[in-house]
Amino acid sequence: MAMIDFNIFLFDDFETLDVFGPVEIIGKLDEIYKMNFFSIKGGIITSKQKTEILTKPYTDIDFSGILFIPGGEGTRELVNSNDTILILQKIAENSLHCITVCTGTALLAKTGLLNGIKATSNKRAFEWVKSINLEVEWIYKARWISDGKYYTSSGVSAGMDMILGFISDKISNEKAKEIAERIEYVWNDNPDEDIFAK
Repeated sequence: MAMIDFNIFLFDDFETLDVFGPVEIIGKLDEIYKMNFFSIKGGIITSKQKTEILTKPYTDIDFSGILFIPGGEGTRELVNSNDTILILQKIAENSLHCITVCTGTALLAKTGLLNGIKATSNKRAFEWVKSINLEVEWIYKARWISDGKYYTSSGVSAGMDMILGFISDKISNEKAKEIAERIEYVWNDNPDEDIFAK
């Protein structure tokens, strides 16, 4: 079976757990997914928590894989970069699936590809994310949402619940539970149950 590229978009001041929680989980499926860390120009990208990651330029990425967009403080500035949004739009249009965590949903929403699509985001930043594109069908009380090829999640650790949900959908619920047990993670497997949506 051909490997599927799992393309992780990074930018300065991304949220570390948004990325590396899901990376830990997807890494258990290295016979299926090949992870690539990429940025617009390539090179070293630094998270909000000062973790440095070497990335490929986006031109080196096979767009037919899976696009993963984390959140973090960096999204506040990046959402206004038309060049970046156009690049993400092109990648997302060609991707098998698009997956966002937290305020990463704002970047995907800005492309217009979520118009008429159900989506969610971090509840602490929900009104700001919502303001980016009112054509999205925003769902406040959700841990994560899948709608067509799009998966969006609430804040930070919700990305882990969503990725396990993605694995449950695409491979099997048994595999998702097995991975959660291996990493000793208590999986909230109900996408509608979000205790942080108050």
